[in-house]
Amino acid sequence: MDTAEKGTLYLVATPIGNLEDVTRRALRVLSEVSVIACEDTRHTRRLLERFQIATKTVSYHEHNEQERAAELCARLEAGESVALVSDAGTPAVSDPGYRLVRAAVERHLRVVPVPGPTAFVAALIASGLPTDSFYFGGFLPPRPHARRLRFEEVKNLQATLVFYEAPHRVARALADAREVLGERRGAVARELTKLHEEVVRGALGELCEHFSGADAARGEMVLVIDRAGAHDASAANGATAAAAGLAARVAELEGEGLDHRAALKRAARELGLTRDEAYRRLVSERAREKM
Repeated sequence: MDTAEKGTLYLVATPIGNLEDVTRRALRVLSEVSVIACEDTRHTRRLLERFQIATKTVSYHEHNEQERAAELCARLEAGESVALVSDAGTPAVSDPGYRLVRAAVERHLRVVPVPGPTAFVAALIASGLPTDSFYFGGFLPPRPHARRLRFEEVKNLQATLVFYEAPHRVARALADAREVLGERRGAVARELTKLHEEVVRGALGELCEHFSGADAARGEMVLVIDRAGAHDASAANGATAAAAGLAARVAELEGEGLDHRAALKRAARELGLTRDEAYRRLVSERAREKM
């Protein structure tokens, strides 16, 4: 079908935080199209004003996708070009946009990606975990049962796991991940490219402890978890060393006059362990010494 006189749908990635991450091509396209379809027009307007772009905007979000997709396709068929953007990052990646793209493809309209920032890719490459094969699962389910089922589904994948999660649920998500997947290496990236950017790396149990604090879980979160089996050997070695260190610290505190229970509790707190976990490690180390 001839598309020469029809418009083009541009999928334009915008910054996930730092406005310097916008590409020159993205700015050119945003200034040249007839209309920009935005998840939130007020949010996108700040970007446009920063770069003095006066293109008209219309809202396009999960509540008006079906109606707006038909309207935008009609404009494309009439020869207008349209840019689709999300509030941050790449449109249609865990954001509205898929239905519009599908509608445009079904009408044989031209669809052009204008690539740029994506939060889960930024988190993955900064995590220190393998990047040769990965699984992106979007947002984790908010309910605990459904969240654990999602982890069960990907438990045996030989790929690094990447999810989005809300800050007020991240500690519970990490606890569920550890329960279902076992103790694995992981990373939590928050506020990527922004002033308070942070990537916290460690075992899932350590991350859960860290983000259980009242001030730790703030900002947009990306959860990255190592693949199945990758942690087993290193975890075994690490657990042995940790148990030995725990036993030494307990002995040191007992030498300072604390009774065994108080010494174990304090050592556990210093090492970021629960008292039950510290007790299991100590019993395991003493059993190993008797072998």
